[in-house]
Amino acid sequence: MTATPPSGDRRQGEVEPSRATLLVGGLLAFITVSIWAIWIVGTRQAVTHDIPLAWIGLLRFAVPALLLAPYWWRAGLLPKGLDRRLLALMVIGSGAPFFAVTAFGMNFANAAQIGVLLPGTMPLFVAVLSAAIHGERFGRWRLIGFTVTTVALVLIGGPALLAGQGIGLLLIPFGALLWAVYTLAFRQSGLTARAAAGVVAAWSTLMLLPFAAFTSPLPLLNAPINILAWQIASQSVLSGVIAGVCFGAAVRLVGSSRASIFSALAPALAALIAIPVLGEVPSLTTTIGIGLAVAGVALASGFFDRRPGGKS
Repeated sequence: MTATPPSGDRRQGEVEPSRATLLVGGLLAFITVSIWAIWIVGTRQAVTHDIPLAWIGLLRFAVPALLLAPYWWRAGLLPKGLDRRLLALMVIGSGAPFFAVTAFGMNFANAAQIGVLLPGTMPLFVAVLSAAIHGERFGRWRLIGFTVTTVALVLIGGPALLAGQGIGLLLIPFGALLWAVYTLAFRQSGLTARAAAGVVAAWSTLMLLPFAAFTSPLPLLNAPINILAWQIASQSVLSGVIAGVCFGAAVRLVGSSRASIFSALAPALAALIAIPVLGEVPSLTTTIGIGLAVAGVALASGFFDRRPGGKS
């Protein structure tokens, strides 16, 4: 890998991002997780209506590959100077393999549980990997925030595991680990957010085409118009293009761990959207866990660790 990692995560001797940068990066991250919440509900809707995942995957990646073609065409499917192993980690972490793992896992959990076990666990995986690989250090409030978020995950995921949802449910946090790998790989790649999203979408489309060729698209085409419209909007434009670009820009501005911690806001958003769309009302335990996850985001964002003058 030849690119110099962008600044943003805290390593010894590095300058912390300013409050203004944190706010802009946080806004981009919030847009991303809002779209992720919509995507969670949309994908859960697809799996509960027996829509073939290969065709949902093509909506998720083929349309973005077309819309972002100028960027990945310019960069190339094998971008010059980019370590092929790094490219593979990006495709596995946020492309078709990530989609297949998480979509199948969504058969075993409701939207509120998915919101915590997928984007809710991703900041923890990013923090662990950032500390292990890049030597990133965390201030007191960020560590407290990670702890609060972990408690929220236990409150929501624990009862589901004890109820016997088992291995299938664990596919969802495994998907979060894959996305954490993508987050750090993208940070090292040197690609722009649009080029990275386009390259991942193009490779994922090529991976999904053989599966779609042996699967009928009729269940998708025959779905009620509101479900079809939701799938096209949530999978293609929102998640496939806007969220990918916004998340990449947030990583560039504030670093991988700070950008990812905002994903713990997704449980509350997914739970709220799922009530009218899927009729899934969260339990009291889940609601408490969601509240703790949101509090953990505020603490782990790093905003409270900063001191006047830019020092932390």
